[in-house]
Amino acid sequence: MPVIKGLEWTFDTVAGKYEKLRPGYTDELYKMIFDYITIDNSSNVVEVGIGGGQATLPILQTGCNLTAIEYGENFSKLCEEKFKEYKKFSVITDKFENVSFSDSKYDLVYSASAFHWVPEDIGYSKVYAMLKSGGVFARFANHPYRDKGNIVLSEEIDKLYSKYYCKYYGKAIKSEKEYSKEQAMQRAQIAKKYGFIDIKHALFYRTRTFSAKEYIELLGTYSDHIAIEETIRTEFFSKIEETINLYGGSFTIYDTIDLQLARKP
Repeated sequence: MPVIKGLEWTFDTVAGKYEKLRPGYTDELYKMIFDYITIDNSSNVVEVGIGGGQATLPILQTGCNLTAIEYGENFSKLCEEKFKEYKKFSVITDKFENVSFSDSKYDLVYSASAFHWVPEDIGYSKVYAMLKSGGVFARFANHPYRDKGNIVLSEEIDKLYSKYYCKYYGKAIKSEKEYSKEQAMQRAQIAKKYGFIDIKHALFYRTRTFSAKEYIELLGTYSDHIAIEETIRTEFFSKIEETINLYGGSFTIYDTIDLQLARKP
């Protein structure tokens, strides 16, 4: 289900669970970033929306100076502890759009499954100003698509979404579609509007399989699910767990990870 604007606060209420259950990113993705720009111990880097630090370690391991921006106080504390051995790492607790950065200072600004929370015109313009000439903006995100190998299970879960989720939010259920090459290309081209050049994009794929209980725990890290009133959410999740157990006992997610790279002239 899509993210609903204005629910940024919800993630911080489940910071520990989010850090445990949300996936990281593929080695191939980081290779593409590092082939596009060299990051080393002289580089200055900013991560927008660190969350549970799912995208942080491969960047830190380059030896760079990394400043993370995170709106959630619990996430900030979690990542300060998680990466405390890296003396060139720091976290600012605030929204990206509220923080002042020096112009033309940074080699890389990147954001993993977080930049959609930042208004486009503010976000891209600010990143452009922050980067040195030749500096890079890397935007990437995971787009999960639920079990397409078990059609009956998916249909039964659709019924539960209609009964609980859609009724709660007052909307009709929409057919979910896998993230496409066309969508990735359109997202990549946004950077061109703000003066970036040398734009590249790529898609990476993987699957993840969960038990019914694990899948319910994962749903409990999604903003729009967290915001459902507790008694409704509890019954909704219980019915999903029962349904998964009735139709095989496991649930597979098909991930599409998109990466966009763009350079400041």
